[in-house]
Amino acid sequence: MVLETINADSVCRRCGKKGMLTDNDTGERFCGQCGYVITETLQDSGPEWRSFSKEGGADPTRTGAPTSLAMHDRGLATIINPINRDSSGKPLTSTMKSTIERLRTWDSRSKVNASADKNLRQALNELARLKDKLSLSDSVIEKAAYIYRKALEKGLVKGRSISALIASALYAACRDTETPRTLKDVAEAGNIKKKDIARCYRLLHKELELKMPVVDPTQCVSRIASKLGISEKTKRYGIKVLKEAQEHKESAGKDPMGLAAAALYLSCVKNCEDRTQRDIAEAANVTEVTIRNRYKGLRLDQDMEI
Repeated sequence: MVLETINADSVCRRCGKKGMLTDNDTGERFCGQCGYVITETLQDSGPEWRSFSKEGGADPTRTGAPTSLAMHDRGLATIINPINRDSSGKPLTSTMKSTIERLRTWDSRSKVNASADKNLRQALNELARLKDKLSLSDSVIEKAAYIYRKALEKGLVKGRSISALIASALYAACRDTETPRTLKDVAEAGNIKKKDIARCYRLLHKELELKMPVVDPTQCVSRIASKLGISEKTKRYGIKVLKEAQEHKESAGKDPMGLAAAALYLSCVKNCEDRTQRDIAEAANVTEVTIRNRYKGLRLDQDMEI
């Protein structure tokens, strides 16, 4: 037992003598002369926060998981545990079980009242599915959810396909974060027509006044090279070819993926790496004709450089 003297000058209300003690184990404060207990609990003088991290430790997090725009309720709603047990682990009685079941039903219904809420929940479920298919980061998904919420506020969703609009919002987020995903990639992942996504994307771009950066074709080189297992030397030379083409304005107004594929093919020819136009075209999701046309321009630019 560890006893400490606290407020030694304070006087006991029973015996009138000084010398108050506290027990750090039980939290009791009492008089050291007559034993009169003043309080039975001790106020915790430690930090007010708890650690919510998986690793534990001194993580000063005051709340649980962070809020997210990619969740319908932003992660702020409560969930009634589906396990029919009380806090001590004992099973609930039949009467209480039916009451809790009824509460679960009303809880799930209360989260989605208006049609806009139902629309948002369906769209964000679709977004989560596209995230797994396209292997996208959380930042891209957050941006896509933000764009879709803005479109919902402006009433752009009415009369349009939810799947096409959330796919176009995701494509806009990829463009904004400079993530190399083409319109065809998003269309194939969502099983939607490319034309429908393009139409919705143009609508979002116009109505929400989105400012999209120009796609850098050098970011697409790594993606194509990793699919085909092309060496680092060949990949670096392809990036060098693209940078020179950008300096000479050769890449202006051309499809970034087609330019990256042509630069990689030119690099393969230069470094004697056996890759056909068809192999690179399939990896880049472009046609062989596109590669041949862009290849001519890049090779001419290289000849002029020499």
